[in-house]
Amino acid sequence: MSIFSYQVPYMDGHEGDLSAFKGKVLLIVNTASRCSYSRQFSELQQMYETYGNQGLEILAFPCNQFNEKEPGSNAEVAEYCRSQFQISFPILEKVEVVGQSLHPLFRYLTDAAPFQGYDLDTQEGQWMNAFVKEKYPELYRGDGIKWNFTKFLIDRSGNVHGRYETTVSPMEMESVIQILLEDS
Repeated sequence: MSIFSYQVPYMDGHEGDLSAFKGKVLLIVNTASRCSYSRQFSELQQMYETYGNQGLEILAFPCNQFNEKEPGSNAEVAEYCRSQFQISFPILEKVEVVGQSLHPLFRYLTDAAPFQGYDLDTQEGQWMNAFVKEKYPELYRGDGIKWNFTKFLIDRSGNVHGRYETTVSPMEMESVIQILLEDS
């Protein structure tokens, strides 16, 4: 099964097939607009503006599972992201990325790109590692998503190229994205 086999919920209520993105480089992100990591929205938008015409597509999946940092209805989330962060890439319906109601796409992504830990060479990685381990040990165990703004990079053929944890900023991924965009 490839990523193109999955259906995803769009804001207008319809289920869409990820096969619509065949031939694109995808960056799939679980987002939360009220999270301190929402500062990454500006870098995501910058990447979209820079590389969207070269085949990069960013798909934001709002999620309210981590400290309830994505309150509100789907429409409220979309409006807030567009007005506060000037987001022009697709924002899908809120989904669950961990637990019993885990969206099948995120099960696939976490199976294909297991958790490799935080970068303990950085202060932010050390802090996030300690925070999740201490406050949310059930999240820390296993390969599931640990927090908002976990990012999955998908190549043009639909293969999961990599997983980037919360503390990795989108701009830190730029060179890898450029390489994937150059591959036809």
